[in-house]
Amino acid sequence: MSERIVVGMSGGVDSSVAAALLVEQGYDVVGVTLRVWPWREPEAARQRFGSCCSPETVDDARQVARRLGIPYYLLNTEREFDRTVIDNFVGEYRAGRTPVPCVVCNQKVKFGSLLGRARAWEATAVATGHYCRLGQDPRTGRHLLFRGRDPRKDQSDFLWPLAQSQLAAARFPVGELTKDEVRAKARALGLAVADKPESQEICFIPDDDYRGFLRRRIPEVFRPGPILDRRGRQLGEHRGFAAYTVGQRRGLGLVSDRPLYVLALDPDRNTVVVGEGDALEAERLVATGANFIPFDWPTEEIRVTAKIRHSHSAAPAVVRPLRDQRVEVIFDRPQRAIAPGQSVVFYQEALVVGGGIIARA
Repeated sequence: MSERIVVGMSGGVDSSVAAALLVEQGYDVVGVTLRVWPWREPEAARQRFGSCCSPETVDDARQVARRLGIPYYLLNTEREFDRTVIDNFVGEYRAGRTPVPCVVCNQKVKFGSLLGRARAWEATAVATGHYCRLGQDPRTGRHLLFRGRDPRKDQSDFLWPLAQSQLAAARFPVGELTKDEVRAKARALGLAVADKPESQEICFIPDDDYRGFLRRRIPEVFRPGPILDRRGRQLGEHRGFAAYTVGQRRGLGLVSDRPLYVLALDPDRNTVVVGEGDALEAERLVATGANFIPFDWPTEEIRVTAKIRHSHSAAPAVVRPLRDQRVEVIFDRPQRAIAPGQSVVFYQEALVVGGGIIARA
């Protein structure tokens, strides 16, 4: 009997090709789409379901499964997703931070609850369409995570919290391919999603309107309040601190003879602090909830390159271990717009060393 693997199918080309590659390799593949839509009020299907689980998206995944000859299931995970991913997303914005919901989803849902269900189905692993790669340290036996082969599509920075048990049961079939190769493979297999456009949206937020989503969930964070400079002088009025993020320049509504940027959000005082661009530069940050992959916890400082957001080019730095799963990251050169709530991810060349959630610069 061949090894069974559950594939999380989003209806996109990456997860579809991931499933196809596993079928070609002789695995017993089961396709699953997680239904995570958090509300039903709007009448339009596109608004009601969000980008990840619209009827069209589910139909795409089902058609791919049929083409590959594998069983396919749509699982209702709405309540669980709301309790884990969305509650965290909302709570972080309420606290004046800018979260990365994909990180929580990967840790708690895809390689959390879905993995648990997969094992109940006698599957040994969960596969996704993430562009990253796996390995194992021959000396320690620890499971390792590496950047994807395609540097433009690398998604390893969304997977840094995974524990050893989760990495052992993870599969990333497209990690060795480029995006162009994935699309070519889909065309060769006759998959209808081969040229499907990519979505850059947060999956559970229709039309990428996160402010509208938050306004329905936590309207209190959209109370107007003062915009202050670094000396505490009021320069204007904001429309709710959750509508801003550190480093933002546009949309401040201020008249100034120099460019001003958001430097900090203070939910306790309902203020937004702004200043000139050089005030966004910082050499250090503290991160919480840190996780390390090649080892349990560093016993001394380690040299890495560190990313402070998905679009950031990793910069040389030192990671200094602190107490209570906290670390201090000291960059060789100041970095711009370090935003609390974002992930800081550590690399040594292609190896993902670990990461944490930025608490403060």
